[in-house]
Amino acid sequence: MPGNKDERSPSDDDTGQTGVPAAIGESLAAAAKKAGIGRLAERDAPTGRALLGALGGIRGLAETIIPGLVFLVLYTFTVNVPLAIGASVAVAVVFTIVRLVGRTPVTQAMAGLIGVGASAVLALITGRGEDNFLLGIWTNAAYGGALLISVLVGWPLIGLAVGYLTGDGLAWRKNKGRYRAMQALTLGWFLLFAARLVVQVPLYLAHTPSATEALAITKLLMGVPLYAPLLLVSWFIVRAVFNLGDAKKDDRT
Repeated sequence: MPGNKDERSPSDDDTGQTGVPAAIGESLAAAAKKAGIGRLAERDAPTGRALLGALGGIRGLAETIIPGLVFLVLYTFTVNVPLAIGASVAVAVVFTIVRLVGRTPVTQAMAGLIGVGASAVLALITGRGEDNFLLGIWTNAAYGGALLISVLVGWPLIGLAVGYLTGDGLAWRKNKGRYRAMQALTLGWFLLFAARLVVQVPLYLAHTPSATEALAITKLLMGVPLYAPLLLVSWFIVRAVFNLGDAKKDDRT
């Protein structure tokens, strides 16, 4: 039983330390729901529509991919940093305007515009195309570092998010199987960000046009194509470990 001493995780008795983790878990769960990831948890099977929604929908994918693709194409054929960056920013601006005119949520588009804009400013200041990717590299380092630290201190961030996303709160830490699964899953997400850094940092440090082109390509290939499968695998693991399918069957009976 989950309450037995031998099934409790190493830090379950640190009840005085649950305030901050609980707040973080609630924040992560709320962010996941707004991002669409909660749609997977609401279904018995990962439909294509649910997975697409978790990725931001077709428009969200376009807002994520097309600005980078425009930069890649223009930079490859012209090696003109201002032109490639200007076109990339213009595309992000158009996406944001379309959302504003259509009165649809602009959070994702605005976040993308801010990221593209900040990266563009940095690259234009230095005059180096590779600096257009520096903010992304630092972002990957920050996410990866946070995930790794959370595993090392015994409060895996994926577990905190899933706990409050499924209504389990922090109870999963009292079950050794769930605790280990969340540690492993968080480590898996850390490896995603670490892999990006391993590939992209050497390309950034090369400071050559060909390396910048390769950096743009790897950013596209290591974005959604890696994120989507890992998200799906995470859903399967969470569903199995938290017995979500059985719970939904009970709710329908």
